[in-house]
Amino acid sequence: MKPIRSVLAASLAALAMSSVAAGQSPSDVCARPPIKKVEHDVEWRAGPGGDQTPLWPEGLAIQPPDESRREMTGSGSPLVAGRTWNWATYVTRPTITIYRPAQRRSRAAVLVLPGGGYVAVAMDLEGTEICDWVTRQGVTCIVLKYRTPQAWPRGRQPSVLLPLQDAQRAMGLLRQRAAEYDVDPDRIGVIGFSAGAHLAAAISNEDVRTYDPVDAADAFSSRPNFAVLLYTGRLWDRSAPRTNLKLAPWVKISPNAPATLLIHAMNDPVDDVRHAMAYGLALHDAGVPVDMRIYAAGCHAFGLRPTADPITTQWPGAALQWLQDIHMF
Repeated sequence: MKPIRSVLAASLAALAMSSVAAGQSPSDVCARPPIKKVEHDVEWRAGPGGDQTPLWPEGLAIQPPDESRREMTGSGSPLVAGRTWNWATYVTRPTITIYRPAQRRSRAAVLVLPGGGYVAVAMDLEGTEICDWVTRQGVTCIVLKYRTPQAWPRGRQPSVLLPLQDAQRAMGLLRQRAAEYDVDPDRIGVIGFSAGAHLAAAISNEDVRTYDPVDAADAFSSRPNFAVLLYTGRLWDRSAPRTNLKLAPWVKISPNAPATLLIHAMNDPVDDVRHAMAYGLALHDAGVPVDMRIYAAGCHAFGLRPTADPITTQWPGAALQWLQDIHMF
């Protein structure tokens, strides 16, 4: 078995580079310039404007990630839209960070699930930068820093998915504290990116808690009221023929899943567009309202950072319109 640090380094590079998948050359259009990576043995802390709070009660023993050690943050890796991005890993005590709008226009709320391949959490690119946009819409935003790393043996989902436990716990807490945060408990949704998009699908379709309840927050529903998934992975059965949009064996589909918007680029070299297509068709077959926005180009892991690809500048408007159409914003 490879050391966790080696797996982490390789996965972070894959997340950010969005390049050189099988059959692609290093000159592929999705390749990004590498720079020196910088790592720090410190916990990720919210900056000004963020109210960070522990996800689980202090002193409660929760299952640790694959390697229990001091949390690490880092930056560097290949650039995204010409800028570095920051991540956290070895997260043993997950948190939620609340960002409130300066001018509230809606009592909806969005729980942001950053990507990172389940080895790290992309805290700014697919976390705080997303909340900057959400709060500008007059909506409360929450970033989840979930437990990582967690390996997928032989590419299969582990029997206990720690980030799913954290996402379910976060949703229950938000509903329990809805009055405190001035949000409508029936208008709390998720937006996820890459591995975080898979996590958004998992929490959307899970009918029961995947952990034993610990307090009153766990009596509230953990299912989101809407879900937005960008460049999702881990949903399509990659062993199937490319013309077969079969779901991976661990993927659950519930007719109770919320209305869902899927956004993906056809040339994504990290997570094939078939993940979104297979999932979208399965939701539709289950009677779940689903919309898809498929773009010719855009690669992977762009967050809200604009590039020459239209998807990077158009998806926020498309998502906002969709949220208004389903009467959540």
